[in-house]
Amino acid sequence: MEASSREAFSAATERLNAYARRAKSETLSTVADELLSVASLLSREPRLRRALSDPARSAEDRAGLATTLFAGQVSDGTQTLVGVLVSGRWSTAHDLLDGTELLGVEALLAASEKDASLAEVEDELFRFGQIVAGEERLAATLGDVSAEPAQRRALVDSLLDGKVTAVTRRLVDLALVGLGGRGFEASLSRLVELAAARRDREIGYVTAASVLSDGDEERLATALRRIYGREISLKVSVDPRVLGGMSVQVGSDLYDGTILRRINETRAALGRR
Repeated sequence: MEASSREAFSAATERLNAYARRAKSETLSTVADELLSVASLLSREPRLRRALSDPARSAEDRAGLATTLFAGQVSDGTQTLVGVLVSGRWSTAHDLLDGTELLGVEALLAASEKDASLAEVEDELFRFGQIVAGEERLAATLGDVSAEPAQRRALVDSLLDGKVTAVTRRLVDLALVGLGGRGFEASLSRLVELAAARRDREIGYVTAASVLSDGDEERLATALRRIYGREISLKVSVDPRVLGGMSVQVGSDLYDGTILRRINETRAALGRR
């Protein structure tokens, strides 16, 4: 998003957070589902999203159009949030669509925050992403946008029903559709990052040859907290191919201390001789 779209989304997020402080978890879940339904409508109706983001129309006009369209169709809380969204100045009509979808995600995460299950949702999304990444056929099936959505949802049902929170299950369904046009696995990764951000944390992706002890994880988290000045949520993947050591990625920063990297560097150096 460009600056104006980020400002419009920030205003809507602030309104959502203010609303979430006094709303119940069940209410937030309803608002989330309604926002995601509005996003789905905007995705199907390009003329509508252009009308609701048209900078040539006043903010009041756009908000009035949204009120006319959604009055009686969504709850008052959702109507207010949609009004804030369309009153903002969006760089493109597609940014409005992305912003509406992301606000629906934030409402779901706020619901899990109310239930004190946000950390659990973050971990469940990451673990499921690891399972998918480790099974080539499963990844191909769930990522196949040409397949019937109902068939892919049924497969997810068989894997997750009764094993994850309701918010995690809803977010996985959203990943199947594709968050912001991403593929399935990329959508899961983005949702993990959004859950961590709501907890005011950044993700640290760790790849090690074997499972880290609790002490090792705590020491690593402490070291990263000192470097970045904020809490880091570690997501550890075990990959015997790295042979030893570990790599850590936080944002665009990569710290690769694996034996595999050293071997590859040695081979490259010998090849230049």
